[in-house]
Amino acid sequence: MKDLELLVTLWPSFLHFEEFAKDDRLAGIRLNTAMVKSFELDDEFKKANDIKGTVPLWFDIKGTQLRITEVYPTKDHLELTLNHPIDVQTPSGVLFKAGADYAMLKEVVDGNHLIFDGGPEYMVYEGESLHIRHPSLEVKGPIFLDYEIEKIEKAKKAGFTKFFLSYAESKKAIDEFRSYVGKESEIIAKIENKKGLEYVASEFKPEPNLSLMAARGDLYVEVDKPHHMLDALKLIVQKDPRAYVGSRILLSIINQPVPSCADLSDVAWLYDIGYKRMLLCDELCLKGDLLGVAVNVFDHFRNSYAKEKLF
Repeated sequence: MKDLELLVTLWPSFLHFEEFAKDDRLAGIRLNTAMVKSFELDDEFKKANDIKGTVPLWFDIKGTQLRITEVYPTKDHLELTLNHPIDVQTPSGVLFKAGADYAMLKEVVDGNHLIFDGGPEYMVYEGESLHIRHPSLEVKGPIFLDYEIEKIEKAKKAGFTKFFLSYAESKKAIDEFRSYVGKESEIIAKIENKKGLEYVASEFKPEPNLSLMAARGDLYVEVDKPHHMLDALKLIVQKDPRAYVGSRILLSIINQPVPSCADLSDVAWLYDIGYKRMLLCDELCLKGDLLGVAVNVFDHFRNSYAKEKLF
């Protein structure tokens, strides 16, 4: 099981970052830039450099993922703006909080000003993502926004050569991303929606320094039906035998110190169908004690699964 690698999601400003940046059981640390402004990166990079960790760092850049840039104060309904302009038929359902909340989109003004009929149950905030699954949805404008390009330049200046691309949907997007990060940089293309799956099925070809990731956090929300996730996972690893899989892994540890039977069976199934590189999601990595338990569980699985003969 030495071929089984584990990556985690952290920021250098986390109190437990140094511990895991020097943990040889980890194969990489992902810096998720979704809620981080460009001007904040300098301090984060300095902290990482001062720690001098041994675990490789990966920098995550957003492509066409829809994220909230502003929420307007209203009394009886939700209004917000998006980072990318869109076209979509209305009314249309919109999912928030990784699919746990819902609201009906009534109108789109000027491409990225969304007006809802009422709103979701919980508050929404700047930087959060949302999901519009209507088949008429078109995301307009450039794939990479100016502030994402600025983040890329800062990461390159800081010495990063390993990158995640969120919501990878086409070879065009990969090629454009490559033009920003350099042809020698390693790219993990996160497959997070149906367009991404179409790219994998019809366009993707193996090439140096490019790997796919089945990014289950958003992909599970974006597929039409929950069980479609299973075929999606098989497709991705069949097309790229060195593909990664991420999110929704060992989440039972958040509420209990012993992982559930379902969680352990899930990790075993992922390994059995071919995934040898796995990423823990943001939520599990926010607290050092929870992450420590998850890494211990994963390491024991790595060292014992299919080896120990208990019966």
